Amino acid sequence: MNTETFHFRVGAFECFAVNDGFGTYSNPARILFAGAPPESLTQALNEHNIQLEEWSEWVSPFICLLIRTDKHLVLVDTGYGIVDFMPNAGKLVQNLQTVGITPEDIDTVILTHGHRDHLYGVTDDNTGKVTFSRARHVMWRGEWEFRNSEEGIDVDDGDASRKLSAIASQLHLIDSELEIVPGIHAVSAPGHTPGHMALAVVSQGEQLLDLVDVVGHPIHLEQPHWSMRIDYQPELAERTRRTLLSRAAVEHARILAYHFDFPGLGYVQEQQNEWKWQPIVDTT
Repeated sequence: MNTETFHFRVGAFECFAVNDGFGTYSNPARILFAGAPPESLTQALNEHNIQLEEWSEWVSPFICLLIRTDKHLVLVDTGYGIVDFMPNAGKLVQNLQTVGITPEDIDTVILTHGHRDHLYGVTDDNTGKVTFSRARHVMWRGEWEFRNSEEGIDVDDGDASRKLSAIASQLHLIDSELEIVPGIHAVSAPGHTPGHMALAVVSQGEQLLDLVDVVGHPIHLEQPHWSMRIDYQPELAERTRRTLLSRAAVEHARILAYHFDFPGLGYVQEQQNEWKWQPIVDTT
């Protein structure tokens, strides 16, 4: 199975799920389902063929989204970039090149939030240069303000602030659910971070909802009240999760989830305020 790129279409738009690589995390239940009741967690994991006592590592992809519209070439998130502490990440640029795209071809980069695995690839740490040098970079204003606040700088040792400073001349901040380029709409999705942003990609009656980190694992669809340890405001994250999963089900939109098994694409089916994940499997 190809775990680097996956080609699909949304109406007239040509799209690719592009993997930046993967990270391996210990204590996955604690990371993904903080505070979940042990018995309920064990049962939920068993239904996904996971044994809690044996689940010592979680291998997560970092799935960015490339969208080619009639006039724009848009990249959603930039992955980890090349960093020593995440040796299996930093593959975004080379994986873009496998589908004939260079960094200079990208005209719009949408940064959904300031966590390392979504933001750090904006610059090349070896050269200090901006990776997508010709692109306008778009971010939710509340997220930018948080990452540059005293609290936000303390949370990530100022790394996000430094990354954002490097792209300051290319950065465009938004604070409403506007159309970033024709057919690609910003969707407010706070809770995971203060200014977390999802996206709705719409063309010729078809829709993709890029939920990014609204969900981290398919179990979050079945247990939307179980939050990730890294959720900044867990109760708000839950409300956002329920709202967008309900929208995806009602509108029969495909969704993309950043940390699901590659290519991270599928549909959701609502069942009494809970949802079931129906993945689109890459068989190439």
